[in-house]
Amino acid sequence: MLIGEVARRSGVSARMLRHYESLGLVRPSGRTGSGYREYSPEDIRRIFHIESLRSLGLSLRDIGRALDDPGFTPSALVGDLIRQTRDRIAAETELLTRLGRIRAADPAGWEDVLQIVALLQALGSKSADARQRAVLSSGDEVPAEALVEAALGETEPNVAGALRWALARSEDGGALVLLAEALGSPVAAVRERAVQALVELPGDEAAARLRDALANPDAVVRGHAALTLGARGVADAVPALIDLIVAGRNDTDAADALSVLAGDTATADRIATRLVDRLADDTTEAPARGRLTQALADIPGPTASRALVELSQDEDRAVALTAGYLLRLRDAR
Repeated sequence: MLIGEVARRSGVSARMLRHYESLGLVRPSGRTGSGYREYSPEDIRRIFHIESLRSLGLSLRDIGRALDDPGFTPSALVGDLIRQTRDRIAAETELLTRLGRIRAADPAGWEDVLQIVALLQALGSKSADARQRAVLSSGDEVPAEALVEAALGETEPNVAGALRWALARSEDGGALVLLAEALGSPVAAVRERAVQALVELPGDEAAARLRDALANPDAVVRGHAALTLGARGVADAVPALIDLIVAGRNDTDAADALSVLAGDTATADRIATRLVDRLADDTTEAPARGRLTQALADIPGPTASRALVELSQDEDRAVALTAGYLLRLRDAR
């Protein structure tokens, strides 16, 4: 079969076939009486093999090795191709993300584009000082999506604080949605950073997201949401606040939030009843019982007072002494 016919049937141009021949990838088995290249069925089969391997991303040099070396093993080469492809996809994905953020910022001209690019590069700097300066000087130029991504991945406390400050100033409602979604991340550190940023966002919608977070499976997320909502007077936070006291995590802040919520007699009695129920729970360990007893100190009303009287006779001497001391303080007021 002559080169023109091979080109038509294989889809490989005559010029590329000559290039393959110059590299020694495929050589026509014969020549016609006029000196034209003539390809045998075996030659054509090799051409299709070359094209198949090219479709996998192999270089022509590697293709030659694969076809001519009997001892050639493809596993290592395929592994390299997989790694190269993943790296290329990651790079393209990063570029696509950056372009999307630039478009979201709606730049008016190329100067704006260059400024946004510089800010995005600074946010990705290895220097914590550079990242912090970028955040503090960014104004409204950085898209909320970029700020959220940076906040969720930031481990330096000062930079993280600056990012949360910038998010709280942002008027882009997309930040709230992204942070709420991050509360379901499989990574615990990301969930915590998300709720830390969420508690600093103003507005009713942010508060509603925090209410939803009270049911989050992550106790850390529930705790941050409860402390913020409790300080704002949201009674739904009471169970999670008591959980914090039992766990011994931010227990003093949780007790303070409970005292804020206990502003009227009915609410105070409900809080005291919950505290007493946890004290009576057989699974509540001694240190937690001590913290729960202390939490009753700033809960007004008869339910808390009666509970302290009973606890002053508790079998746990530490609890009994604490309750007795708190009763004397209440009587002195």
